[in-house]
Amino acid sequence: MVNLLKIIIVGASGKMGQTLIKQIINDPNLKLIGAVDQSSCPSLGLDAGTSFGIKTDINITDDLESIIKEGDFIIDFTRPKASMSYLELSIKNNIKYVLGTTGFNEEEKKNILLASEQIPICFAPNMSVGVNLLFSLVEEATRILHKDYDIEIIESHHSEKVDAPSGTALRLGETVAKAANLNFKENSVFDRKGETKKRKKSDIGFSAIRGGDIVGDHTVLYAGEGERIELTHKAGSRSNFAVGAIKAVKFLTNHSNGLFDMLDVLNIKK
Repeated sequence: MVNLLKIIIVGASGKMGQTLIKQIINDPNLKLIGAVDQSSCPSLGLDAGTSFGIKTDINITDDLESIIKEGDFIIDFTRPKASMSYLELSIKNNIKYVLGTTGFNEEEKKNILLASEQIPICFAPNMSVGVNLLFSLVEEATRILHKDYDIEIIESHHSEKVDAPSGTALRLGETVAKAANLNFKENSVFDRKGETKKRKKSDIGFSAIRGGDIVGDHTVLYAGEGERIELTHKAGSRSNFAVGAIKAVKFLTNHSNGLFDMLDVLNIKK
């Protein structure tokens, strides 16, 4: 008999939460045992599959503490404040954690690192297999091009996304900085308005677009004399993020603690 991996989804009524629930109920090795959201969520008390017409026999609740002992894993694509409270409960109950939330400040990131000393955490700004391949390609391209090309990062997301630049864009910028031997904080340029100084070769520029239902587009532009090179990933649906999150769950089964990302999961970290 197969031992099913028992998963709790937090942020269960959101678009990403619903996509994850669909992915879990269609995987024979996984079992949805909890669906959690904030107390203000209008879906509280409803079956977790109501919005897509499938009965899961799991009702959405705002009380993670009452069900957490039944789970093996939490998958979290929410917001930083909620994530920190969910993570605290996970430490107390020794629950493995897949964290796709973005927008954390430096103190919160330090707390995530500390938490990983006690439980295994896969923390990635983007769980997509394609985006994580993009990180690897950007690292290689930057090593070759950074001395002669200006590097800009452009990202586009739906109108409801509240953090900018996206976590993925920031991770791309960090990848560029590392490959070019630059200090990320000192060389990042997030705002250009009015009369600006001439662009420095070491600048890593960011542009953020918000509108409509764009799932997520990311481009790293290398602008040189007489030519431009663009490395781009475009997400057509949230299912690719869910697929990556499930890969992360299965990866964490073999770990009792530690901080990992999708490059570890996909075994493409250099």
